[in-house]
Amino acid sequence: MKDTVSDNNPRGAWMGLLAKAPEGRVAALLDGETSRPAFTWLRAPEIGSTMVRARAGATGAPFNLGEMTITRCALTLETGEVGHSYIQGRRKADAEVAALIDALMQTPMANRLRETVLEPLEAEMNAMKAARAAKAAATKVDFFTMTRGED
Repeated sequence: MKDTVSDNNPRGAWMGLLAKAPEGRVAALLDGETSRPAFTWLRAPEIGSTMVRARAGATGAPFNLGEMTITRCALTLETGEVGHSYIQGRRKADAEVAALIDALMQTPMANRLRETVLEPLEAEMNAMKAARAAKAAATKVDFFTMTRGED
């Protein structure tokens, strides 16, 4: 499948990172860095479902795979920046923090948040991915054929 996150879409990169983060981890990183600013809800966190579509072999005709539970919300900071989030599962607190970081990334705090929240989160997730890949590689079986020297 083609990766849809590119250098031309930094917001998509941080939103994807926030959406994939383990439960409660983004809140812990943000709260360790700064106090949460005041905001007003445009859409309070709400739980719903969405249809997941897939393609056979990643290139075939699309089909409906099934439904997935999501939590979404939108908020606006007192300075006017708007943050949105969509998080897999029933995680209202994580959706709130992701929307808050989305809004804060549009302020002068963006570089500080990138260094203290997004980069450590990305490093942790890459380490988890590498550990999972190493665990899977340990179970890999290489099949080979031995030839007899009689030929």
